[in-house]
Amino acid sequence: MFPEPSSAASLRLEFRAPEEALHRIGRWPDPWQPPDWAHSHSDGTFGNRFDDPQAYYRVIYASSQRLGCFLETLGRFRPDLTLLAEFAEIEGDDDFTPLATVPATWLPTRLIGSAQADGQYADVYAPEWIAYLRRELASTAVALGLSEIDAATLQAGRPRKLTQDASLVVFRNGYDGVFYCSRYGHSIENWAIFEPFPLRNTSGAEIAAGDPDLQEALRIHGLTMTESAMRPTARLI
Repeated sequence: MFPEPSSAASLRLEFRAPEEALHRIGRWPDPWQPPDWAHSHSDGTFGNRFDDPQAYYRVIYASSQRLGCFLETLGRFRPDLTLLAEFAEIEGDDDFTPLATVPATWLPTRLIGSAQADGQYADVYAPEWIAYLRRELASTAVALGLSEIDAATLQAGRPRKLTQDASLVVFRNGYDGVFYCSRYGHSIENWAIFEPFPLRNTSGAEIAAGDPDLQEALRIHGLTMTESAMRPTARLI
């Protein structure tokens, strides 16, 4: 699919539109509440991949899959690569034991929500977008010490300045956000949604400790959750 004419009308910039409900993990009392500007960093962003580098619009992040929400939010608890390498060198039976834990305070303070998202979302890893961003962000890349802008540099998400400037280019071309694949696996489809957030039918629910997607994400990341965080049921709000 391609957008209507914009400031980049001579191009055929690829976009996606969510066909099913999106999911998001956020804090009580509303998982769809955007971050408070009072909590922004000194550069005006919140430190996330597609945040606005000029601090004009906020961005909330969602996934097409519930599993994707858990993989993204729990990723920071993964064991360090150095520790994994040391364990791999230990001789003996390979009795797998998770190496890291998610603190008890994580689960009770968060909800998982679903919503319908309208609009058009730039597929910035598609060929036309990569070529366009390579031209638009050449000065940014040089200043950051990058020798190239391609799918690999955009998917790396680091330095954040590159993808945040890409977000601004997308915003100025009239899109509602960015479609991108997760760094935890390209089968996970994620969405960066720009303010004013074209969302409908938003809802939120408590996360049960036995939630299958939570448990699968813990398994994939090699994590355990402390028992004091256990919650037997999930309740809609």
